[in-house]
Amino acid sequence: MKRSYTFIPLFLLLCVAIVACSNKNKTGMDSEDKESKTIVNVPQFDADSAYQYVKAQVDFGPRVPNTAAHRACGDYLAQKLEQFGAKVYNQQADLMAYDGTLLKARNIIGAYKPETKKRIALFSHWDSRPWADADPDEKNHRTPILGANDGASGVGVLLEIARQIQQQQPELGIDIILVDAEDYGAHQSYKGAHKEEYWALGAQYWAQSPHVQGYNVRFGILLDMVGAKDATFFYEGYSEEFAKNINRKVWNAANDLGYGRYFIKQQGATVTDDHLFVYQHARIPTVDIIQYSEEAGFYENWHTVKDDMDGIDRNTLKAVGQTVMEVIYKEK
Repeated sequence: MKRSYTFIPLFLLLCVAIVACSNKNKTGMDSEDKESKTIVNVPQFDADSAYQYVKAQVDFGPRVPNTAAHRACGDYLAQKLEQFGAKVYNQQADLMAYDGTLLKARNIIGAYKPETKKRIALFSHWDSRPWADADPDEKNHRTPILGANDGASGVGVLLEIARQIQQQQPELGIDIILVDAEDYGAHQSYKGAHKEEYWALGAQYWAQSPHVQGYNVRFGILLDMVGAKDATFFYEGYSEEFAKNINRKVWNAANDLGYGRYFIKQQGATVTDDHLFVYQHARIPTVDIIQYSEEAGFYENWHTVKDDMDGIDRNTLKAVGQTVMEVIYKEK
């Protein structure tokens, strides 16, 4: 009796110990697996690739609405987004410019995971200024610009992001929205009122008539003039007004990545840009990554004939592109 009594508990204890160790190991493995699943490996943004996408646009010439170069570049952008696995929407619209010119505009949207409700929108304008009305030489004030930085740089960054998304999808759905007719605002010599609504015509159209019914996203990020050497980006005024938390999210990500010399955590100026109308008409909180300060103004070759590839710097493209990717891949 005594021997049997002693033997059974020892046997049971041994079984319990084995099961406990097994459960402990299983739990430990589950915890480790769970932790490994929460680690997000953000792809590396390729600045050389983005640079080539900027150049490809510039090679078409000025992308002014109603021109052959504009039509050809639009086809190229839509084809690239489709090549990179996006569901592509084309919004064709007749938009009235400030001077009565009817613009044959085209917004181009590339959607990733279109069925997913949790989404982020990435914006840039793909047209270029019809006139170099800020050029130091008055003879150039009616000459169209190439818009390497002012337009093509943001689009180039987004095309590279699209290429990366095709290879590794973020958790959220991503919409790359290339808006048209942003830069057809009033010529500096225009004697009438210079109204905000003269700018960003394509964004205004899209915000009032999105590419899908009931469209909604968590937030948006607009890229404008993001390719100049040693560019600095401050908290833009309208962004602070209606998307302050997104400003912090983006600028914190940039500084954590070591791009603090580009993304300055200080209040900047207020700029009329696509994001203003996206918020006004679609109520989507959108921040503007744009090179502008009260002291220096816009990019030095802004609205001049010198806004060409000589002004594009791969390091700046990398800083902006990697920052945006950090944000969209870490969002849950």
